[in-house]
Amino acid sequence: MSWNGPIRQSHRWISMLFTVTVALNFIVRALVPGEPSPWVTYLPLPPLFLLLFSGLYLFALPYIARARS
Repeated sequence: MSWNGPIRQSHRWISMLFTVTVALNFIVRALVPGEPSPWVTYLPLPPLFLLLFSGLYLFALPYIARARS
């Protein structure tokens, strides 16, 4: 079974989730006076790490395929 398709699709959805969390972060910082709660600040980090790992996998795919053939 090839994991390329599901990982590529999840990478797209996670990138949209990351964009929404960053936008939410800016909106909260603009509307709430003072420093917002730490969870708002750190909310984009989990999707960012998932994007890092899936992006590195997708980046390495052509090199792995070239080494196999």
